[in-house]
Amino acid sequence: MNRGGYASRELHEAPERRYAPGRAALLVVDLQNDFCAPGGYIAALGKDVSAYAALLPPVQRLLAAARAAGVAVAWLTACYEDALVPPAMLRRKREMGVARVCCAEGSWGAELLPGLEPAAGEPVLRKHTYSGFSNPGLDEFLRARGIESLVFCGVQTNVCVESTLREAHTRGYHVAVAADAVASHAPALHEATLANIRFLLGDVLTAGQVASFWQPEAQRAGDQA
Repeated sequence: MNRGGYASRELHEAPERRYAPGRAALLVVDLQNDFCAPGGYIAALGKDVSAYAALLPPVQRLLAAARAAGVAVAWLTACYEDALVPPAMLRRKREMGVARVCCAEGSWGAELLPGLEPAAGEPVLRKHTYSGFSNPGLDEFLRARGIESLVFCGVQTNVCVESTLREAHTRGYHVAVAADAVASHAPALHEATLANIRFLLGDVLTAGQVASFWQPEAQRAGDQA
């Protein structure tokens, strides 16, 4: 650690170094049926979840690249039962007139989307509010591995992805979002989050760009030739 408690103070390095294996981790956020699937919580609120079908290929590409390169992967999942969420979050839900529970423990809605499954050693960290850092296990997992940089994929871009990314930035991590591997049922807010990350907080990349950072150097050079 350097002064201020931050892992790295290299200020002028290229993204392929900033998010290189050994320094970076991939965070997969809330890719659960209640958020993404027809018949889930978000769809029951009358929101359009059609954008989420396109997420699987880029997310799977990121996972394959991360695992092949030995990049740490952590999964964040929501459990928003009324007795577990913060009072302000519950109050807002009630003001909206919503009775249904999102991602109740053991429910179909809480399950990961078909085609996604954590590998051995990849923690699944449950949270009861929007930021993944509300579960202290996330920071412990990252710090124990000397992680300096985080790449985000998942949903919702403007809620849990953004909340976790902002807190990561405050804690001293470099942050990036794979723009084609995140989505929201509110397209304007999705774009606003990407614009704000690009403007102030970190990097907006594609899954392909990130995957290229995690290729062996010789293969990467061959792809660019």
